[in-house]
Amino acid sequence: MSRSHAQTPMNVLFLCTGNSARSIMAEAIMNRSGRGRFRAYSAGSMPTGVVNPHAIDLLEKMHHPTDGLRSKPWDEFARDQNPEAPELNFVFTVCDNAAGEVCPIWPGQPMTAHWGISDPAAVTGSEAEIGLAFADAYRQLNNRIGLLLNLPMASLDSLTLQQRLNDIGKTRDAPARTEG
Repeated sequence: MSRSHAQTPMNVLFLCTGNSARSIMAEAIMNRSGRGRFRAYSAGSMPTGVVNPHAIDLLEKMHHPTDGLRSKPWDEFARDQNPEAPELNFVFTVCDNAAGEVCPIWPGQPMTAHWGISDPAAVTGSEAEIGLAFADAYRQLNNRIGLLLNLPMASLDSLTLQQRLNDIGKTRDAPARTEG
């Protein structure tokens, strides 16, 4: 990475189709955990326009700021659609649908990787089952973001960094369990 990491935060975009849960949670996690080193954004190819209330509730329980979180189109971050779009260092897809879509041209020639997470918003059942699905997604995102934050960015060449990003996306965490 050519930019001075100590001075300017690196910009990360998390993509999902609806931009209502997983990518929103990843944005909040990265902005808190990577503060000063990373600046996170999220967007969707077909945004719902509404952040899932279960995602907001979980983020608030985990003491993440939720003001300003919104479901938005990825066009806001595409240079050809928005000349003011931030230069991106990394773009991560967190859902399989978004990973298979043709993405816009991102400013800054970012490194990309797929970090697929099951969609907690698709889970039906009791409040406890839905809550568990959101907790699982949060935990997986938090773990993967933690792995990214612990990479020795300045000492990795581009090929090695790309391999590490891909490897992070393949990590499989044990699911959370209900008490009882």
